Amino acid sequence: MALKAPITITDNAAARVQALLSARGKPSAGIRVGVKKGGCSGLSYVIEYADDLQKFDEVVEDKGIKVIIDPKAIMYLIGTEMDYVEEKMKSGFVFVNPNEKGRCGCGESFNV
Repeated sequence: MALKAPITITDNAAARVQALLSARGKPSAGIRVGVKKGGCSGLSYVIEYADDLQKFDEVVEDKGIKVIIDPKAIMYLIGTEMDYVEEKMKSGFVFVNPNEKGRCGCGESFNV
């Protein structure tokens, strides 16, 4: 039985990650997802290019991309869906996280 990936990636998110990595102009190991302390509710999601893999990184390969999860963030992200949304006034990655207990009014931070 295969283990379930800690996060799932929508088609929109995968397409956006592929576009970002293609436009970067240098090789990448994938895109790194983590959390940091900050924001109104205590934690914020962080997305950045990953030049290489670190020792305890969790790697999710899906839809032709690699999403690398910072080991310090894994407990906050288990069961999360990563999506990419384009709306009239904003666009960006959106995380649907069943571990969240609350979110700030602007949607930039969360708590567990």
